[in-house]
Amino acid sequence: MQSVAIILPYAQIILSVILVSAILLQQSGAGLGGALGGSDGDSFHHTRRGFEYFLFILSIVCGILFALSAFLAIIIKAA
Repeated sequence: MQSVAIILPYAQIILSVILVSAILLQQSGAGLGGALGGSDGDSFHHTRRGFEYFLFILSIVCGILFALSAFLAIIIKAA
């Protein structure tokens, strides 16, 4: 358990950098016109494909792994 406590902060840093970069690399579908109630004519269904789908899945997996590592850090600190 001691080795996990040593490695865990570094794993959280790596996961957080991957998570932030995966989220920032995704394209945003809503522009300023959509935020203010206007329509830019781009209101059709959009399917993620290729690298966009990979970034979407990567962000979900990294988010779950980061949350689990945070809970594990709390459990280790309490023990």
